[in-house]
This record gives sequence, structure tokens and C-alpha cells, in this order.
Amino acid sequence: MNSIEFFFEDLQAVQIHEKILLLHLNSLIKNELKQIGDLTVIFCSDKYLLEMNKEYLDHDYYTDIITFDYVEGEAISGDLFISLDRVKENADKFGISTLKELYRVVFHGTLHLVGYNDKTDEEQKVMREKENYYLSEVDFGGLES
Repeated sequence: MNSIEFFFEDLQAVQIHEKILLLHLNSLIKNELKQIGDLTVIFCSDKYLLEMNKEYLDHDYYTDIITFDYVEGEAISGDLFISLDRVKENADKFGISTLKELYRVVFHGTLHLVGYNDKTDEEQKVMREKENYYLSEVDFGGLES
């Protein structure tokens, strides 16, 4: 189907500037020399994501994102489940806007799908550099007013 879709599960929808996020996700995937498959981004609560973390990964802790990878060849496909509660808390902790942190987490999950990992210190450094690069491409000035 080759699409990117956004959903809100168990919480009220928030302004994500869908067209802008779509543009930047498409750019990220193409820039990483991959093709767009079927990518679904589901925004949810801490409680919802904790239950998924327990059920599917056997982890009993809060997280900001869980990425389910359905990549086939060069086509980037997957489900990104993102806790808006974690995003808001991390944005406060890092002193950045919630929208910027939300985009960072979406980019982070997508970068996993295109092949980046973050298990080692070196991998985390590369992942952070990629996140920062793609965030720098977004003009948040007009989005956050």
C-alpha cells in the first residue's frame, strides 16, 4: 500500500502537524536510500504502552516508543507505538518543546526501521546524530506558536 498513517489510541488527539511530519518522514526514508512501505504511527498513553511492553516484549517498565519491524527488503514498514505521556515528560526533562520531542521519537523509531540500532555507545551516538540531523531539517518556529 505504501503509506504512512497516524492514529491516537486511548487518548485525545493532539496537533502533530501531520502533513509536515509526513514530509519529513518521507524525506528521512528516501535520504537513507530506502523506500516507503506501510508505516503506522500510533500515539497512546503510558498505561497502554506499558501493557504492550509487558505482553509483547516481556518488559515491565515505561518507555517512550516500541517499534514493530515489518521491513521487507528496501521497503520500510512497521508500527511505531509512542507514549505521549513519556514524550511530554522527556520534553520537560530536556527543556524542549513537546512537539520537538515527539518528532524526535518518531524519527528514532523510523531510524530503527531503516537499520540503525542503539545498543552500544557508538550506535547510540550515531542514532542521536541522525535524530539531530533530521530534527534540524524541521522548521519548528511556525509549528509551535
